[in-house]
Amino acid sequence: MAEKEKKPVASVYGDFNVQAFLSKFVNGDLTVLEPTYSAQSGYYYPIVESILGDGDADAFLNKLFNAGLLERQVFDKNLSCPECGSINVSSRYCCPFCKSINIQKSSLVEHVKCGYMDLETRFIENGRLVCPKCHGELKSLDVDYRRAGAWCNCKDCNKSFDIPVPEHYCRDCRRVSSFEEVTINDVYSYTSKAKMHTASSLHSALSSAIAEYLTQQGLTVENPGLVKGKSGVNHTFDIVAYNANYPRKIVIELATSESSVTEQTVIALFAKVFDVLPDKVYLIAMPNISGNAKKMADLYSIQVVEAKNPSEAVACLKGLMQTA
Repeated sequence: MAEKEKKPVASVYGDFNVQAFLSKFVNGDLTVLEPTYSAQSGYYYPIVESILGDGDADAFLNKLFNAGLLERQVFDKNLSCPECGSINVSSRYCCPFCKSINIQKSSLVEHVKCGYMDLETRFIENGRLVCPKCHGELKSLDVDYRRAGAWCNCKDCNKSFDIPVPEHYCRDCRRVSSFEEVTINDVYSYTSKAKMHTASSLHSALSSAIAEYLTQQGLTVENPGLVKGKSGVNHTFDIVAYNANYPRKIVIELATSESSVTEQTVIALFAKVFDVLPDKVYLIAMPNISGNAKKMADLYSIQVVEAKNPSEAVACLKGLMQTA
């Protein structure tokens, strides 16, 4: 079967729930996401469910896996009844002759010195292990004796065997199913690949969200945009927006960081702005901007938006533009 086409990372990362979840990996709060088991509901992911509320955690995690944001490994296998779908299924071992579950398992013991092998119960004498053949005492495992495997006896048909037959019993509808019939589903643990491309993914999602908002305001948007300065040099900005009311353009620079955006970003932006002389300049800093960088931006008349996600950035930018 062909692998499903993976969703664009930017469109997935634009979801606030995705950002909230992946931030736990980025911040070090979570290294491996492992499921928790409940006898009533089976495996589930409490951390994911706390973010989604009533959302489908499995579908959410599968979406992130298909987008390449998560890696996964098989954590366990979930058995469910082929009749009613219940996960309340037990595994039982049966006699291969009469299919009874009324079997008794014993250990085979071999006396190393004389080579005699029999059931462990036949070696027990007054609380000690004594060889029934040579009557030597077996004191040390792997020195005087060794365990040679398991041996079973069926209490219904009285036959003996070494390997029982497994079956699966549904405690809800009482359906008995074989290995061929029982439904087996993979249960996964997850690790994040987000650190490898969080910055680029977040930058793309942020750029798309802001460009969409500006377009809705009737502005022509270039994403990215190229503006020629008074020096004759062309400068690239993450977003350039304009219409008849903004002949000198709005320019927006996007900066993401694992901690705080620094003054180097502000200096680089000002060097371009000084040559271009736009009508408005905005710096979107995610998740925030350092104190020195903020002071420098104020000095250069660069309006700063600090936000933890694209939705918050759009809302803050909207507030600034409406009061301008």
